[in-house]
Amino acid sequence: MSSQTAGASEHDTKQDTGGPIISVRDLRVKYGDREILHGVSLDIQPRETIAILGGSGSGKSTLLRTMVGLEKPASGTVSIHGTNLSRASASELDQVRKKIGLSFQGGALIGSMTVAENVALPLREHTNLAGSTIDVMVRIKLQQVGLIKFQHFMPSQLSGGMKKRAALARAMAMDPEILFFDEPSAGLDPIIAAGIDNLILNLKKALAVTIVVVTHELASAFLVADRIIVLDGGHIVADAPAEELKRSTHPRIQQFLNRVADSDTAEDVDYLSLFMEQLLKPSHMEGR
Repeated sequence: MSSQTAGASEHDTKQDTGGPIISVRDLRVKYGDREILHGVSLDIQPRETIAILGGSGSGKSTLLRTMVGLEKPASGTVSIHGTNLSRASASELDQVRKKIGLSFQGGALIGSMTVAENVALPLREHTNLAGSTIDVMVRIKLQQVGLIKFQHFMPSQLSGGMKKRAALARAMAMDPEILFFDEPSAGLDPIIAAGIDNLILNLKKALAVTIVVVTHELASAFLVADRIIVLDGGHIVADAPAEELKRSTHPRIQQFLNRVADSDTAEDVDYLSLFMEQLLKPSHMEGR
């Protein structure tokens, strides 16, 4: 261990042997002058499956991007294995990122590569493994997500659900300790979405990994998560096991669980209806 690592920066970058695998403290993130996350704090334990639930604009995707180091906070900290991402060196960040797998919402597969080549890419870029070993590992990952027969397909030849599975196989290529899913069932029909949920459940049972799922789908969150964190307007309004969350009396939680529209939205719809009624009245039409 170098004197620099053992010195003043030790608290910020040294890996801890216990405690949460992800720790977020008083996190504030801005886009320009607009603050998206307002002092968010949370802990995620090793091998825990967390769903971050929220509506559009709640800040959940921003939280995910900050937790994986794609966004820099205005203030506050995100630590993974005790490494403060904001203060870590480039080499320390590289080591942290090798322990993270991220499945993007749209898959983000490289269109000029086959499915197998997409999955192999992290291994070719970040390891010195022999090509034959990489080929075996790729086949194992594709087998886990049910795509072994499609390894030579191009992304354009895959359905939406298959692209999600291929993206997951690539996220697992480096055997990460933490798997992040960004809206894994978005844009899929209910049957395919259920298949993705079951795949996450199977991975949860088979692999000793921490899983973080960002979603707006209530059914998915309640099915896969050990604990659900609900974001609203950049604030955490609930952090509880699924069954406890269902019993919450918080007005915003009840509104979300019961799919009740915001009052301002409802008023807008009412005004539109009244306008259309007036427009279509016979007397109005006769005046033309």
